[in-house]
Amino acid sequence: MTPKPQRNPGFLPRSRAQVLVDALVDAGYRVLGPVIRDAVVRFGEIESVDQLAPGLRESQAPGRYRLEQVDDGRWFGWTVGPQGLKPLLFPPRELLWRSSTDGAGRLRFDPPDAVEPGPVAVLGVRPCDIAALALLDAHFLGGPEPDPGYAARRHGLFLVGTDCARSAPTCFCASTGDGPMLTEGYDVGLAELDEGLLVWSGTDAGRAIVDRVALQPALPHQLAEAAEAGNRAAAVQRRRVPSRHLARVLFAELDHARWRQVGARCLACGNCTAVCPTCFCHAVRTEPRLGDGTAEQVREWDSCFSADHSLLHGRPLRGDAATRYRQWLTHKLGGWHAQYGRSGCVGCGRCITWCPAGIDLVAEVAAMVAGDGDD
Repeated sequence: MTPKPQRNPGFLPRSRAQVLVDALVDAGYRVLGPVIRDAVVRFGEIESVDQLAPGLRESQAPGRYRLEQVDDGRWFGWTVGPQGLKPLLFPPRELLWRSSTDGAGRLRFDPPDAVEPGPVAVLGVRPCDIAALALLDAHFLGGPEPDPGYAARRHGLFLVGTDCARSAPTCFCASTGDGPMLTEGYDVGLAELDEGLLVWSGTDAGRAIVDRVALQPALPHQLAEAAEAGNRAAAVQRRRVPSRHLARVLFAELDHARWRQVGARCLACGNCTAVCPTCFCHAVRTEPRLGDGTAEQVREWDSCFSADHSLLHGRPLRGDAATRYRQWLTHKLGGWHAQYGRSGCVGCGRCITWCPAGIDLVAEVAAMVAGDGDD
């Protein structure tokens, strides 16, 4: 096993933070950082820290997300927006192959153009999303036939992770073991203070970048402030899953009345699976082009909440929202243990925030474990 990185941070004053971005650009990386697009925080291409949005906070609750401006000037004061790393590696739509016929009517299959995204550095990745990336890697790269598109995008991906100094009300990463402080899986680690950044390396590739940045020695009070912020961010989390291994409980309650209760509220819209940083369900479709005999095979994001996802012999196996929600929750928190050795939930809380019906995964699990609503 790769040992967890040891923190030995230096200090980078806020006035000199541009040198970190410059070091990444000079090393050949295209840099993505947190920017505001469509009233949310998401990753966009940057060349300067001036393109970041300082002083942002977000108000999150079941079915609610709003950005708010404060005066602290911090670049990473927000927690998570709707976008994790998933769309950068597993795009919502991807061409798999093309087919055509030659002059003799023989069918020919051609692969898509090779994916060559080049080195990409993502600035401000949260611990929960780094944990989610490990699960995506296990799925797309862990089998005998790694996914070629995912592998090409994953190669050269450089992660600048950031401790969370605060938690949103919807966060519960402390109970899943995936935050709010960085532990592993990143190349360079950051902890933001009012006066600047603590910076340290997590890999050899990260050390090569950190060596390009002239850091000052980190002072004891700065180290203490960063540690205190992380501990506080964990302590304020009120949502907690009752266990990290819920397979036995959930699979023993497949007929629990709570599934019908939540199914009556669920819109089966798939928002939760779209924003989830670990959901990877997809559909493969053939799209013929009329007139020239060609066709394209494409892969698109799908959801276990869609009717077609469980289509079998012309009818859906899971015909209502209750059974689809049960499939999602039992697989995510139960079945993943057999497949990947852990739960598929990293405690980011996105499924709670972005559910238009305000359904709270943590509350549903707690009710199931407690037996609330049982017939």
